[in-house]
Amino acid sequence: MATITRIQPRALVRASGGPRYAVALAVDALGTGLLRPFLLLYGVTVLRLSAPVTGTAMTAGIVTGLVCMPGVGRWLDRGARSTVVAASMLVRALGVALLLATPAGHVWPFAMAALFLGIGNQAWPAAHAALVATVAHGRERDTALAGARALRNAGLGAGALLATVCLAGGTTALRALAAVTALAYLAAAALAWSVHVHARPAEAAPAEDRDDEPAPRMRALLAANVIYVFCLNVPEIALPLVLVTQFHASPVWPAAIFVANTVLVVTLQVPVTALLSHRLSRRTALALAGVVIAASYLGFLAAGSLEHGWATPAVAAVSVVCTIGEIIYAGSATALVAALAPAHVLGRALARFQLSTGFGLAVSPAVITALAPHGPAALWGGLTAATLISASAVATETDRGTRPGGRRRRARAGS
Repeated sequence: MATITRIQPRALVRASGGPRYAVALAVDALGTGLLRPFLLLYGVTVLRLSAPVTGTAMTAGIVTGLVCMPGVGRWLDRGARSTVVAASMLVRALGVALLLATPAGHVWPFAMAALFLGIGNQAWPAAHAALVATVAHGRERDTALAGARALRNAGLGAGALLATVCLAGGTTALRALAAVTALAYLAAAALAWSVHVHARPAEAAPAEDRDDEPAPRMRALLAANVIYVFCLNVPEIALPLVLVTQFHASPVWPAAIFVANTVLVVTLQVPVTALLSHRLSRRTALALAGVVIAASYLGFLAAGSLEHGWATPAVAAVSVVCTIGEIIYAGSATALVAALAPAHVLGRALARFQLSTGFGLAVSPAVITALAPHGPAALWGGLTAATLISASAVATETDRGTRPGGRRRRARAGS
């Protein structure tokens, strides 16, 4: 039994793309953590734009960035791997450079900077997953994806903490943070490109080795993913909204919950993914994640009925359950897509999955803030019902098990 949960760090780094690529991920995450939480503050404080205008420009950048995903998928399916990862980092460096060049009071340059940041942020997950799927296979790939997520969360947390400390310097410090972020993206891009990971395009393979199976539709999976990703915004949006505006709790509580979420993801993402990979299929694990997340939403609903002295600590305790659900979801969703997709359409399948993820992340703040004023039952009850329906759809969707000619698929999604 001990061999099930034993994790060898060197093997994990190798399966994740190698030491240089791991450093690239860490540097990229550190740079993102430096700027991402304070981009709105940069627009308002440094550029002197109004908060609604700044927020609208940021949202437009995120949504418009999704338009690039079909092109990213086709680029990946032509064999590019580390080049696409490096390009996603360079695009973000360009976005930060535009940010630094934007004069105060000018919204359009800021909107263009947000667009480039959005393109890079949307393209990176699919490109990274495709690279890992090229250098690692089977359950080793699942653990490698989990390890990269843990490393990225550690970098994001460290960057955000460093940026928080630097905020005392005012607008000068914010400009300096942006400049450091651009340098971090450039360094990460150089490291990622130096890995030189490529995949042979399907059309270049001999006819007898070519996999002509069509791309899986994954309609239920993609629709469910839109709902699943709401859990990623619960610690950042839903819980601060509920705790501060409804329970009148100190802002320290939401901050503590967010830190706890980050720590749990960093420490548990790899071991939980490795543990479940030996016990459950990827599809079953993803359905289980929905059940755990839905149970946490019911826990938040129950916590709201407690006296105010107990409600806030109860919400904090239930947030741990929500984070466990998030960890199971993150460890199984991308891995399931990679297992379902034939090699020649892997890029397009991952791009479609990222489209559903980006869309869910874009609409979830509006949905959460629209439901919250109608009471806990509307917010948590609605999220519970939607998540359970999504989990059921994931569990019951049928994978095509044969290829043309009656041959079995090489990789089973449930394996």
